[in-house]
Amino acid sequence: MIKTLSNILKQDKEAFVIPKKVQDMIPIHTIWPDGIFLNSKNKFSKMYRFTDINYAVASRDDKEGMFLEYSELLNSLDSGSTTKITINNRRLNRLDFEEQILIRMQEDGLNVYREEYNQMLLDKATGSNAIIQDKYVTISVVRKNIDDARIYFARVGADLVAHFARLGSVCTEITAVERLRIIHDFMRTGEETSFYFDLKDHMKKGHDFRDYICPDIYENHSDYFKIGDRFGRVLLLRDYAAYIRDDMIAEITDINRNLMLSVDVIPIPTDEAVKFVEQRLLGVETNAANWQRRQNMNNNFSAVLPYDIEQQRKETRDFLEDLTTRDQRMMFAVMTLVHTADTKEQLDNDTEEIMTIVRKKLCQMSILKQQQLDGLKTTLPYGTRKIDAFRTLTTESLAVLMPFRVQEVYDRHGIYYGQNVISKNMMIADRRRLLNGNSFILGVSGSGKSFTAKNEITNLILGTDADIIIVDPEREYAPLIRALGGSVIEISATSSNHINAMDMNREYGETDPIIEKSQFLQSLCEQIIAGHKFAKGQQSIIDRCTENVYRFYQQGNYQGTPPTLQDFREELLKQPEPEAKSLALELELFTRGSLNTFAKQTNVDTNNRLICYDILELGEQLRAIGMLVILDSILNRIRPEETVIIDREVQSWKTTGA
Repeated sequence: MIKTLSNILKQDKEAFVIPKKVQDMIPIHTIWPDGIFLNSKNKFSKMYRFTDINYAVASRDDKEGMFLEYSELLNSLDSGSTTKITINNRRLNRLDFEEQILIRMQEDGLNVYREEYNQMLLDKATGSNAIIQDKYVTISVVRKNIDDARIYFARVGADLVAHFARLGSVCTEITAVERLRIIHDFMRTGEETSFYFDLKDHMKKGHDFRDYICPDIYENHSDYFKIGDRFGRVLLLRDYAAYIRDDMIAEITDINRNLMLSVDVIPIPTDEAVKFVEQRLLGVETNAANWQRRQNMNNNFSAVLPYDIEQQRKETRDFLEDLTTRDQRMMFAVMTLVHTADTKEQLDNDTEEIMTIVRKKLCQMSILKQQQLDGLKTTLPYGTRKIDAFRTLTTESLAVLMPFRVQEVYDRHGIYYGQNVISKNMMIADRRRLLNGNSFILGVSGSGKSFTAKNEITNLILGTDADIIIVDPEREYAPLIRALGGSVIEISATSSNHINAMDMNREYGETDPIIEKSQFLQSLCEQIIAGHKFAKGQQSIIDRCTENVYRFYQQGNYQGTPPTLQDFREELLKQPEPEAKSLALELELFTRGSLNTFAKQTNVDTNNRLICYDILELGEQLRAIGMLVILDSILNRIRPEETVIIDREVQSWKTTGA
């Protein structure tokens, strides 16, 4: 036998002890706050959580790159330890969902909409898969004491984090309380929200931590077990096909049931593996030579080697080549799965469904007989292994058991964006948690761009304190805005609504308000001037007049009535340069003429947290100027930490917070 495997089996060997109480079914002796568990004498384990990646929807080339990176991760596993890769399917708890996702009621007259929106979310949750999938890596190693174990896990953990980062996955350590929560949620399905564990308090009281995670009752039967009020069964992947697709694990874990699937991996050092395979090859060659010698003694000199001997020789040579030239490692692996159900009939049906999926992949899964408790200890992420039905695999063969499928988007207090096409789960996202929270809605006509925008507006108004500002060129948002208590500002040459282009407060712009306003007025005048080109010196005149017209308003600490474009034109007329008179003449139509809607004091509420600028009737002459004034008005009251801007004209929307 290979020395490394022999040593690990010797380390894992324990005297059989008949469990006398429910706590004894949990093979953990000591825990530390940083998440290290002592499973048996000198055997320590630590657990890491890693996030999913979009493997199922990636292109063929991207999949190949992910597969090679995952193979590199498996190659990096330490030979002196045992690695358990676990996929945990747990059902979404309704109380957790209501706490994290549903919109809280407020005293603002909009609760009727909140109730309807919450009911829609509950209906979507009922119709979705309602299964949350977590993925873990548990490393187990024998060390003399906890200090040596911490040093080892620090090194191995850093290596794991780096390799998962190359895959695009985030790997994080799990604390002791989090590890206990995982076991508690499996043992006590339906009681997830009742978990509370204060490690320091329980240490002071001398309580056994297993009392808080063990089930009320455990019944062991020959081919199933009963845990609390639920039934469970452990299955073992017994026979592997010669060719396995990389979606087998995804199909197995896709069923809408509580289950855990674990793959225990024991890496073998390359030198030991090569020596072992060379001995096997020598045995095969000896068998072939002996067979040929017997045929020659019977004067059958043209005999061809039997197919089985020839196949053994070919496979052994290929295996040796993989180890020596293709950067493969020898791995011993065992895959187990535990699933639970409310009734025995449902359990049997689920078992048959799982075994059918595996049979479609030309593999065989069997029920563990008289080993259900050992199988349960092996599958759960304790860091122990009681089932030794190993299969010899290379790195590539093991990497085919790909744990990745598709990323889930499920943020606390996020917004419902639809359903994941692959997993059928709800997509709940909070764009404030992203590095860049901006977004665009793109699509053909009729694909639902406006509906998506209205859905997010509704969710933000009902669930957050965000300010929302909409530029609406087609007058399609006004009914929604009025229903939600917002302000609809219709902008046109004949409208009674006016926005003063010269409005300014102390928070205007990012630097000096006067400098920012001068630049705005230069842009405004450039749009008004015929040919859109300044005459010599006109920009300097605009800058001088801007400072003059705002002098008293600024001295009054931005209180009182701000100047208007009419005041700005009067200031231009006071200047001695003919270029100033020419510029004042260009401005006359927009200050004293028929297009003077932006030259009057603002008479609408621009401080409402929900504002819609209706520009449907904004004529061609006023369109460019109107957009400048509207955007300047938005800049005049924007607070980047909480304001959402929707620019509907270019079918895009931008958020700087929610």
